Amino acid sequence: MQEVIVIGGGVVGLTSAWWLLEAGYKVSLLEREAEPGAAASFRNGGQLSYRYVAPLADAGVPMKALQWLFQEDGPLRFRPEADVRQWRWLANFLTHCRTGANQKTGAKLLQLGELSRIEMARLALEVPLADFAWRDPGKLVVYRSRAAFAAAVAARPGAGDASLVLSAAECVQREPALAAARGALAGGIFNGGEAVADCHAFCLALAARLRSHPNFSGFISGEARAIVGANGVVGGIDTSAGLLKADAYVLAAGIQSRTLAATAGIYLPLYPLKGYSLSAPIGATHCAPHISVTDFERKVLYARIGDTLRVAAMVDMVGEDASLDAKRLAGLTRQVRETMPNGADYDAISPWAGLRPATPGGAPIIGATSYGNLWLNVGQGPLGFTFACGSASLLVDAMRARTPPFAMDGLQLRR
Repeated sequence: MQEVIVIGGGVVGLTSAWWLLEAGYKVSLLEREAEPGAAASFRNGGQLSYRYVAPLADAGVPMKALQWLFQEDGPLRFRPEADVRQWRWLANFLTHCRTGANQKTGAKLLQLGELSRIEMARLALEVPLADFAWRDPGKLVVYRSRAAFAAAVAARPGAGDASLVLSAAECVQREPALAAARGALAGGIFNGGEAVADCHAFCLALAARLRSHPNFSGFISGEARAIVGANGVVGGIDTSAGLLKADAYVLAAGIQSRTLAATAGIYLPLYPLKGYSLSAPIGATHCAPHISVTDFERKVLYARIGDTLRVAAMVDMVGEDASLDAKRLAGLTRQVRETMPNGADYDAISPWAGLRPATPGGAPIIGATSYGNLWLNVGQGPLGFTFACGSASLLVDAMRARTPPFAMDGLQLRR
């Protein structure tokens, strides 16, 4: 039985480990945090948006980004770094800001999203949905600008599309939590089948299943320092727990992956897009949304997860700085209170920030490297939870040289 070490215990690393176990590999998982899912997977937005997967890079985004930078509570914050990786990523991002590139990547992500939906349903046979507060209430994207709303409606695939176009009044009728924002809305688009869940709880539940799997060798507590490779083969992983060896290695360590890959001479086009979330308890007198809501212009996501309202937003390009910015959190709280004033107990908010490892074009990197026994599952960005199961399935297909369910162009490392 071939032995594999998975590096990274977030949602992508855990699902990678599970799919490898089910495929007949013997697996160990290396994680530097005290428990699985404690970094970028901890308090993310909780939305499983299988059909709403538009890449950030698109025509017009650079101009919008300039406008956002001058907005006090704008969705983007940029801090220049003396780090060539930031500027190289930005230059690559700009090359993807074309309608054609966006549509091509978007089509590929829709395929990955549908695969992920199917694979999550399969996994639910092993990890009960109730263990991580999974619901499928659908997703409502609301628009404040008439122009943006009209463009979104025009971009819908056609009559066969399952989405519903709603007026502002119909948005409120479908989701009463939006009542206070009705006058500011131009309309919305509702998609059924989209889900919400607690990503951290999912990680813990899956980790428990890993421990009981007969092929699982266990969790290794330690931090990966370097990939030790020569002549096209990785001989081990240098870690704080010592040198770890296996037959094959899977790099799924979030933004840490780019530094580790660099030790083996591999450039990963990843940048940490820092995002924030607020978690507020929902009481009996509150009117929290039942549907997953995205405020398109403000780039704010709302999801009811159990008895908690999770609000996620913002992209801060500030390097590997996961600290809480009080001004950013205050701005987000103001927007939330304005949009859903009675959505939850905002005096008991629990804030969080995490680093989402994103590629310039928005598509993850899955599969082989220049080393015959080193594999990648990285770059899911803000859609790590959404794409985790599908990405793990594609990874195993690549490692077993099986034909994937769709072409992998755009999802592989350029070598």
